[in-house]
Amino acid sequence: MLPSAAGYPRLGLAVSRKVSKRAVARNRIKRIIRESFRVRRAALPGVDVLVIARPSAAATDNPSLRADLEVAWQKLAALMAKPAPGTMGG
Repeated sequence: MLPSAAGYPRLGLAVSRKVSKRAVARNRIKRIIRESFRVRRAALPGVDVLVIARPSAAATDNPSLRADLEVAWQKLAALMAKPAPGTMGG
């Protein structure tokens, strides 16, 4: 995750043949990631995000992948949120 030079969130994908030898499975994973990002884009900070799929993603069903991505987007948004006044971070 890096601050985006463009000023808005951008997505990069890495779904290699190690994830699945079948292009159909790799494309399914990429479609789910892109759709999840598209839905959450407005709530994300202006950063470049690289999603690297693991081999276990090929065996995971669509609702579970979406749920995992939702958790990741929430963590990203919380990580980039401004710290509360009076804390050491702000």
